[in-house]
Amino acid sequence: MTTQANNPGDLLVAAVQHLFSSEVMSHSGHANLSIRLDTDRFALTSSGMVRDLRPDQLATVSVQGEVLDGELGPENAEIVAMHSIIYKARADVGAIIHTHSPSATAFALANKELPCRAEPLLRFGQAEPVPVVAWGPRGSDVSVRGIADAMDRHPTTSAVLLANHGLLAFAADPIATARLVVAIEEAAEAELAAATIGGAVDFPAGALDAVRASMARVRS
Repeated sequence: MTTQANNPGDLLVAAVQHLFSSEVMSHSGHANLSIRLDTDRFALTSSGMVRDLRPDQLATVSVQGEVLDGELGPENAEIVAMHSIIYKARADVGAIIHTHSPSATAFALANKELPCRAEPLLRFGQAEPVPVVAWGPRGSDVSVRGIADAMDRHPTTSAVLLANHGLLAFAADPIATARLVVAIEEAAEAELAAATIGGAVDFPAGALDAVRASMARVRS
C-alpha cells in the first residue's frame, strides 16, 4: 500500500470527529488510532486521550515496533504491537481503531462474540460474529498472540473483541474504520435491547449475497 494522498493526521482527526459525533465513545473518550503509511510504517496517535486530537499528535512506527519519529505516551507505547500485528497479517488493512465503546465492550466483558444479526454489519462485510480474544494485559505477548490467533482463525473478520477490555476494528482507511466501529456499536446495542423482548434472530440463508447484489445493483 502506498503513502496516503491526504495528510495522515487530518484523516485520523476526521475519524475521531466521526466517532464522537456518532456518540459511540466511552465517557473517558479513550481510543487509539493508527493509519498505514506504507508497507513498513504506520502513524499512531501519541496518547489515548483523543477527544481533541490534533493532526500533529502522532508518532511514526515501524511494523517491527520501533518508534521512528515523534514520541508515544506510556499508555500508547504499550499497544504498538497490537497495531503492528494486524498490519503485518493483513495487507488490505489501512487503518486501525481501538475504543471502549460501551455496548461492544459489554460483549467483551462478557467474553461473548457479537453475532452478525444487524444488516449494517453485512454491508461492511462483517458477515460473521465478531470473535473474542482471550484476556491478556494490554499490549502483552499474551494479548498480541491472541489477536494473531483470532485473525488466523477468522481471516475475513474486520474486528475483534478484546476480552474484559474493548473493541479493535480495522478497515481500508480511517473513515471506513470509524464507520465500522459505529456499525458494531449499534449492532451490540441492538442485540442487548433485543434480549429484553425475546432475543435477536439470525438472518435467513443467503442474506450476505442478497445484500451484496442489492448494493451492486444500485452502484452499477
